[in-house]
Amino acid sequence: MKNVKKKVFGAFAALSLGALVACGGADQEASSNGEAASGETKTLQVGITLAEDSHYYKGLEHFGELVEEKSDGELAIEIFPNGSLGGERDMVESLQVGSLDMVLSSTGPLGGFAPEINVVDLPFLFESREHAYKVLDGEIGQELLTNLEDQSLKGLAWWENGFRHVTNSERAIEKPEDLKGLKIRTMENNVHQDSFKALGADPTPMSFTELFTALQQGVVDGQENPVPIISTSRFYEVQDHLTLTGHFYSPAALLVSSQVFDGLTEDQQQALQEAAVEGAEYERELVAEMEEEMISGLKDEGMNVVEEVDKKAFQKATESVYDEYADQVGEDLIKKIQDAVNE
Repeated sequence: MKNVKKKVFGAFAALSLGALVACGGADQEASSNGEAASGETKTLQVGITLAEDSHYYKGLEHFGELVEEKSDGELAIEIFPNGSLGGERDMVESLQVGSLDMVLSSTGPLGGFAPEINVVDLPFLFESREHAYKVLDGEIGQELLTNLEDQSLKGLAWWENGFRHVTNSERAIEKPEDLKGLKIRTMENNVHQDSFKALGADPTPMSFTELFTALQQGVVDGQENPVPIISTSRFYEVQDHLTLTGHFYSPAALLVSSQVFDGLTEDQQQALQEAAVEGAEYERELVAEMEEEMISGLKDEGMNVVEEVDKKAFQKATESVYDEYADQVGEDLIKKIQDAVNE
């Protein structure tokens, strides 16, 4: 696609982050006040941990087209997939110092930068996608993004991964007790880890870039992710069972370094912001379409798919997590999110 440049790293994957983004840093220094020479295009580099056929990548391709159009060619987007710039936490930290322009990240590491964001990771908090969109696109979601600004991070919009489900190589999961003793990889997210402890599993946090090998070698028994990630990451090659628990709704934040954003002109900032919001709509529709198609595809690949579970049993088993995090994220905030479904 016209100005959305694709990078394939191969042997260069071991290069340092500083070297990989050196060109972006040079651009920023050359136009630190956001003023580009006439006809010059400023390229913003965005990192993701997922592959080229993922919803992240496809959504960012569309986002890049929108950015080019809305900025009249002054801005372009360059996508670095497959964790080639590091894990999500690494990339978010790079945004803080301005050595990376943008990242599309799950909420996994974000609670470490703004603890209130942990609220969206509570188990069974959102009843539907529509419920999640109403919260995240409204006052609550925008305030959560604003809380990141103290950490030199500018949140542009909430995108998504979708509802998360459990896979494993040991047995079908139909009730909470079936998880007992299973070593389940989770994101580096305390809420997620404590939720799986409450379910009787042994949560094992690790970077997504290490996950496939860990499943392949039996370091962990299973993992939890939305269907599009399970499919495009080819986890069906190393996992036999999938259960559609929908235990967490997983939003993703499109972030830009505050240093980088402040270095853009007002028109460029507006173009980036508008493209991020429109890109979110496109990417969310894409995730819903992919999920429906891919469940069938995973069955064809030989996975045993449990499509219905007793959700009330899973909710009851994780009630203690709400008590544990009520003080940190605020009981009032939790109630406002829960009540939003009826507004």
